[in-house]
Amino acid sequence: MSRQPAIARLDSLIEAATVVFIEKGYRRTQIADVAHAMQRSPGAIYRYVESKEALFDLVIRAVTQPEWEPTDLTLPIPTPESDATLAFLRDLLAREGRIHSLERAIAKKTVKHPRTELERIIRELYAKTARYRVGMKLVERSALDYPELAVLWFGEMRIRVLQQLTTYLQLRIEEGLLHPVPDYSATARLIVETVVFFSVHRHQDPFPTPMSDRIAEETVVDNLVNAYVKR
Repeated sequence: MSRQPAIARLDSLIEAATVVFIEKGYRRTQIADVAHAMQRSPGAIYRYVESKEALFDLVIRAVTQPEWEPTDLTLPIPTPESDATLAFLRDLLAREGRIHSLERAIAKKTVKHPRTELERIIRELYAKTARYRVGMKLVERSALDYPELAVLWFGEMRIRVLQQLTTYLQLRIEEGLLHPVPDYSATARLIVETVVFFSVHRHQDPFPTPMSDRIAEETVVDNLVNAYVKR
């Protein structure tokens, strides 16, 4: 098997497996499901990966790294060591899961331009979620029946961002720079969910409201900034 056709078929395998894992979740997905989606036999899939665990690890690495290239891979890809996939995700989230503008804002005691500050935070959060939207869908869906992944994604990464955003809102509201809200943490959750819907989930809406990516982002930024920043 020449390398170029093998890599092309590996790309097709990743694409099909991503769709199946998102639809069925990690536990329910079987190699036979992916083979059916590709109109291939299960045996053909095993020419590329040794197991479902190897396939899931491959898909996770591919969809969470936009510049990922399938180079220097030995086929079939072996089953990863225990917790290797979680270790990869934990390292990735430690690097890419941080919202730097939010961290800088919290470190400041006061700010002269709260509108600009909040806009930067929302735009960075939007850019991160849009960049990793397929990976987010895959991880969120798989975490529903993969307890260790759920702890990492929902119990560590998302909570960290929500806690930081809650702290930021409290700081700026107490300074009188943002409008008061009924509850800091609930408002932080509303902001995150609004961003994630427009940057991630609207792409899976079966009856979407027509809009470009630019319009989606500008709509989110305009509405959230104007909702909370005092004029």
